[in-house]
Order: sequence, then structure tokens, then C-alpha cells
Amino acid sequence: MTKILVTGGAGFIGSNFVRYLINHTDTSVTVLDKLTYAGNRESLRGLPKNRFTFVLGDICDASLVHELVRRNDLVVHFAAESHNDNSLRDPSTFISTNLVGTYTLLEAVRRYGTRYHHISTDEVYGDLALEDPDRFTESSPYNPSSPYSATKAGSDHLVRAWVRSFGVEATLSNCSNNYGPYQHVEKFIPRQITNVLDGGRPRLYGAGLNVRDWIHVDDHSSAVLLITTEGKIGETYLIGADGERNNKEVVETILELLGQPRDAYDHVNDRAGHDLRYAIDSTKLRMELGWRPIFSDFNTGLAATIEWYQANEAWWRPQKAQTEATYARVGQ
Repeated sequence: MTKILVTGGAGFIGSNFVRYLINHTDTSVTVLDKLTYAGNRESLRGLPKNRFTFVLGDICDASLVHELVRRNDLVVHFAAESHNDNSLRDPSTFISTNLVGTYTLLEAVRRYGTRYHHISTDEVYGDLALEDPDRFTESSPYNPSSPYSATKAGSDHLVRAWVRSFGVEATLSNCSNNYGPYQHVEKFIPRQITNVLDGGRPRLYGAGLNVRDWIHVDDHSSAVLLITTEGKIGETYLIGADGERNNKEVVETILELLGQPRDAYDHVNDRAGHDLRYAIDSTKLRMELGWRPIFSDFNTGLAATIEWYQANEAWWRPQKAQTEATYARVGQ
């Protein structure tokens, strides 16, 4: 595949995937992005013009989507509304982007016979009890608990239906929580890092015992690329790096890595419907396709992420004041 269309390629995970493609393959990449608040052209700065094209547009725009899909060999679909808190305040944009947008892409790849890979989240499975030894697998039942995760679950089902009903050549992946460069400061890890860099204190939902299974975004990118080349059509692969940590541990590690006391953070009101624990079993991906994470040690990946935010204040600074103002209005 020499031409790849990446939707949502100016967002956090999408832009890192685009950079991964440029650095590890000889493909040409087209990014389609609406540039909502979560998309940032600066995340794509410096990419070679002879291998990279940016298109400003909406995945719900059928004529544009069909034209771009027609020109490419593979579509990797990252574009999504993805913030849980925002989905609780206004679910409508999540319905449009995550469901209608996915449908629009599926109809385009169906028409032109284009290979398609669908990026999803472990949040479609709901959550696990804090003391539960189980982890999510490809056969775990769907049990979404927010408008965000419900719309992502719906988009996953659309993909499987288009594979079975229309023969679309598609694979799916559900990944655990990503961290790394170019992540918007509204998200948990970059928010805490930039709070400390600003001379402030991290903010912890509730008691901070909710557990997430963290994976460095570069490891996510390597897994997605492998699935698009070696994965079996119609199959789902879970991507995780065995990075379970509760939020309190993450905040304390950030503070320690930045030379601050481990208890120098504040508790704030918990989020409505806050899932307790996510945990990914990536055995299928590792055994069938031979994937392994590079950042197997969470602290090493977190230290590298902190260094990136320290060195790239010009990238995150324009987002910071508005993000904190929004959180302040809801007491978080």
C-alpha cells in the first residue's frame, strides 16, 4: 500500500501515527481533519511535502470522503470526538462524528474496494472492578457507560456489519489509554504535567483510585501498522502494553519525575459515571502477529513524555488557559 488516508490525522494519536508512517515506511500520507479544538496543524509541522498532504474537511462530507478514498489504497480511521466530559455535556457531536462519519467512510471504502482499518477504544467494554483479575479480550461483551463510548461501540458494530453484509475489507483495533507527545492538555497526563510546569498543582478526580491501562502512543502506532499489513480481514485486535496504574499513582510519579513532593496535588469532584478500571489482554495481537511494545516500562515512557512537554511549551501553551477555564467552571 503506497497511499494511505488517515482521518483525524491532526489529533493526538492520529498525528503520531502519521509521523510513524513517514519515519518507518515509504508511503505517501493524506490527512483529512476537521480541525476541531482537538486537532492542531502544528502537530504535523515539518513533514516532507513530497509525501504528506493535508486536507481540511469533515468525515461526514460524503463527496469529499469519496474523492479521497478513491485516490488511496488504505484508510486508517482515527477521527472521533473522544472526550468523556464533553460527551456528557453535549452528546450530539459524538453522534454525528463517531456514527455518521464512520458510516460515510464505510460507504466510500465499500464503493471503491479500499482496505480499511478502524481505530476504537477499550471504553466500549465498560469497566472492571478494581480488584477483578480479569482483563478485556476480543470476546468481552460491549457495555459502554458514556455517550462517547456508546458512539464508539456503535461505530465498531457498523464496521463489522459492513464486513459481513458487503464484504468490506476491514480490521478493527481497540486500544487502552494512550500517552505521549502532542496530546491536548485537557487529557489527564498532559494536564497534570503542564499544571506542574505552570507552577500549579495536579488535580485528581475523587480518591484517584480509578485504574487505566496506559500505552505509549508510538507503541499504538506500531501495532496499527502491523495490523494493516498482517491482520486478518474482519478480525479485532486489542492493543495494550500491560501499563495498569491508578490515577493517584500516575500523578505521584509525575510529581516525583518533576522533582516535586509526591503529595503536592489537590482532589476535585469526581466525574459522573467515572469508569473504575480498564485492562487490556493483548495476547491475540502478540501471539498471532508477533507485536511487542517498545515502552514496556511506564515510568520510562512517562519521563520521555514529560521531557517533550518541557521542550515544547510553544505547542501546548495556546491551549492551556482555555482548558483550565473550562474545568474551573465545573469545579474540576
